[in-house]
Amino acid sequence: MKLVPTLDPDVLRNFLFVSEELSFTRAGIRAGRTQAAISQQMQKLEAQLGQSLFSRGRGGRVELTAHGLYLLARAREILALNDHVWSVFRAPMVSGVVRLGTPDDYALHFLPMALRRFAETHPAAEVEMVCLPSSELRTRLQDGQLDLCLLSEGHEPPHWPAVPLVQGPLVWVTSARFAPHALDPLPLALADYDCAWRRATIRLLEKAGRRYRIAYISSSATGTMVPVLAGLAVTCAIAAPLPEGARLLPPTELALPSLPDFSVLMLKGDAAPQPLTDSLAAFIQDEVRREAPRLGWRA
Repeated sequence: MKLVPTLDPDVLRNFLFVSEELSFTRAGIRAGRTQAAISQQMQKLEAQLGQSLFSRGRGGRVELTAHGLYLLARAREILALNDHVWSVFRAPMVSGVVRLGTPDDYALHFLPMALRRFAETHPAAEVEMVCLPSSELRTRLQDGQLDLCLLSEGHEPPHWPAVPLVQGPLVWVTSARFAPHALDPLPLALADYDCAWRRATIRLLEKAGRRYRIAYISSSATGTMVPVLAGLAVTCAIAAPLPEGARLLPPTELALPSLPDFSVLMLKGDAAPQPLTDSLAAFIQDEVRREAPRLGWRA
């Protein structure tokens, strides 16, 4: 019986890197290989399978073909099984728990790929992620309940070492279907009282003489976005891709005051240095700096 050729897990892993990065160069950096070596590997994989896996999009961006998308899902399954078998038979890897705190909007925009890369190098580690407003995260950090956290500028504990990750503008956000921004007084959906964004927004509206009312309060970015999607209020948010049904509201549209820039800070707990915490922090820093230009922020 003729044997079916097998797929090399290392090649599949590099294929996965290319699929996630949409770039042979960035995939090579992750794999520790040159762009040419990754490109040659992918060409051999295509020849082995007899199908094109990639196409070139605008600006040289790599895109997956239909066959590439099919292989992507199967490659993840194969590699997951491969990694599980190795983890069973090899000596135990570095394990432990990293308690990570972050507001939910920062988690959504900055953490997915950082967590994935951390998991690739620390498969036995556990990340306990707590999504809360910056004011509550500050308290947990001071109480020793967090190993690492992201905070909005203005919420950091006094004299606590903080690393500025990224800086960018706050923007006004309104409904794409309705016009709550045209109401007088202006209905607002904001965070709770101990929030630097809320204080800045109200201060600027009062300085501009714009009438407003606090219509909705939520401790999460998701909670403040819901009444916006319903056309019931306006909110402020980081300059990032908005959910369907929301749109950016230029300050000039209704003479709203321009909102200030804010920084995202990274702080570590005051416990003894932990290799897992330091490693996760490095991945987050790298990912934030890579994603910042796409989101309109400055690293």
